[in-house]
Amino acid sequence: MQDIFIENIAKQLSIPLWQVKNTIELIESGATIPFIARYRKEKTGNLDEVQIADISQKFSQLNELQKRKVFILKSIEEQGKLTSELQNQIQNSWDETLIEDLYLPYKSRKKTKADIAIERGLKPLAKILMSQKGHDFEVIAEKYVKGEVESVEDAIQGAKEIVSQWISEYINVRNGLRKLFWQKGQVYSKIVKGKESEAEKFQDYFDFSEPVKSIKSHRLLAIVRGSNEGFLKIKVEPSKEDALALMERFIVKSDCDFKEEISDAIVQSYTKILKPSLKNETLQELKQKADVEAIKVFAENLRQLLLQPPLGSYRTLAIDPGFRTGCKVVCLDANGDLLHNETIYPHPPQKEIGPAKKKIATLVAQFKIEAIAIGNGTAGRETEFFIKGIQFDRAVKVFVVNEAGASIYSASKVARDEFPQYDITVRGSVSIGRRLMDPMAELVKIDPKSIGVGQYQHDVNQKLLQTELDNVVVSSVNKVGVELNTASKYLLQYVSGIGPALAQNIVDYRTEIGAFQNRKELLKVPKLGAKAFEQCAGFLRIANGNQPLDNSSVHPERYALVEKMAKSIQTSISELLGDEQKIKSIPIAKFVDDEVGNETLNDIISELQKPGRDPRKMVKVFEFDKTIRTIDDLQVGKELPGIVNNITNFGAFVDIGIKENGMIHISNLADEFISNPSDVIALHQHVKVEVISMDKERKRIGLKLIS
Repeated sequence: MQDIFIENIAKQLSIPLWQVKNTIELIESGATIPFIARYRKEKTGNLDEVQIADISQKFSQLNELQKRKVFILKSIEEQGKLTSELQNQIQNSWDETLIEDLYLPYKSRKKTKADIAIERGLKPLAKILMSQKGHDFEVIAEKYVKGEVESVEDAIQGAKEIVSQWISEYINVRNGLRKLFWQKGQVYSKIVKGKESEAEKFQDYFDFSEPVKSIKSHRLLAIVRGSNEGFLKIKVEPSKEDALALMERFIVKSDCDFKEEISDAIVQSYTKILKPSLKNETLQELKQKADVEAIKVFAENLRQLLLQPPLGSYRTLAIDPGFRTGCKVVCLDANGDLLHNETIYPHPPQKEIGPAKKKIATLVAQFKIEAIAIGNGTAGRETEFFIKGIQFDRAVKVFVVNEAGASIYSASKVARDEFPQYDITVRGSVSIGRRLMDPMAELVKIDPKSIGVGQYQHDVNQKLLQTELDNVVVSSVNKVGVELNTASKYLLQYVSGIGPALAQNIVDYRTEIGAFQNRKELLKVPKLGAKAFEQCAGFLRIANGNQPLDNSSVHPERYALVEKMAKSIQTSISELLGDEQKIKSIPIAKFVDDEVGNETLNDIISELQKPGRDPRKMVKVFEFDKTIRTIDDLQVGKELPGIVNNITNFGAFVDIGIKENGMIHISNLADEFISNPSDVIALHQHVKVEVISMDKERKRIGLKLIS
């Protein structure tokens, strides 16, 4: 069976059989996607994480489909209706839709009018109608007026019910209509009468239609949301004339003697069975495709957010701004540990500007602060102006930090466990400061759906969304690597092969025994065996251990190889690390064998050149236009600096330093056509934009990307 799976996947993904086979073997052995992509390149033919994930997903889907086929065959067999022909059709098909169509006549369902008509002895009459041969159907039907069939009309209607159900089960008819729904169908939405005022945000869809084949995912998701909230009615269908004409071509014979009756059965089959069924099927498939697109956008945004530049280990003062309740201030050491907290009131109504300035200046001097992080929420801009008006006794960089999700973190069990003695305001400020120091280490503590960089994230398939976002977090964490002796259990659990239980065991071991001196010591952690060590070791770093390679992404399984490399040029590993000239003199070709190829050797050489280097860029200070504080300060044509804070498949949202975000429509991101905003713009990118439209009443600002 696995060979069939491999052939199927290879064909679907256009990947050679041997690469698919080897990848599945690795997955089945318990290897993780980051590990396979990073350390088994020869085995997979250098497939990347996306390709490996695709193979894994397809393999899982085929396994599920096989289980479904077994269930279907057993169900039909138990009914005594499984023929060898039907069995072969189901066993040899990997088309889920076809398999379900084949199963449709045998699927358990509520008793239908057709079932009742069959019970009343009208199946033979239905067969005559379906054959379309004979004369005067009413005369024929008279023979079936008996028992519960009280009239000719009852007999004819019963026969039509049976025939309409048979027609609905014809695979050719269903497939023909499926194509029609997709090629010529329209998505319609209408406002529910009396809901106009409540549904203002859906006003674009009060009387809307768009072809099924071209409707954009964000519009489909908006319509579905409107329907779920009770504001919109949705229809998905082609023209009735086209649908009935197609069905007649399949069903009606040229020499049909019962044209009127068979046509009635066709209309009945379409309106009562096929149209509702295919409407739901088409809408479900449209929704699934829209979900995939929206999740893809969300996942890419999350990846960019997790991989945004870190400030690093600097003593940081963080502020969660506020007006009436004041600004919550915390001071953190270079490791992100809380040293001090208090509240200042520089803004209305208290407006204690002098004391607040004095307090901040004192804290900066007392705790040797090197950077200040200011949340970008309410009063964020005003707090930035306030801080930049203070004279400090040292050079201090000021950063505005996106605080989306900080309130979720501060009220979470994670935050309570970290800071049981402090309230949510202090926890929120700590989160803002740590986000500046290391965004990824802090953001992994928050449910990704709460970070605010998605598109209709609450409307898409939640299981699929969670799986994809978890994959992104795992991929991002392992791409950067994790410092074994300082990482929290929340960060460690995303390292390849670890998970929550082992992460806690690592932290407990660290607390009891002390800092890890080398990667091998991981094997002393309770329940961390050889397989888990193989999967995680290369992604964990030890900065000041007794093995220099432990602060690199070189896997321990290749330490002996690196030792041979060093010896080949008469040097030590310590002297080799970072020395370009020595590294270039290594005779690489000499070390190629059946197990280690050029891909692995090139990775090792690259890591020896820059051991332990963080792949993320360095954070940059950003300043908004000082003359723009509210939407009333804007004018069409004004050019402004901004920060991209969300990307959707229809454009990007930009923080320009005021309460309202501006929006760059996809058509204003480039002079040429683009299909994906992420091709030209990235989350948290510093940009220059031009204001091209304003609707102050609706708080909408249209922007164009300049650079």
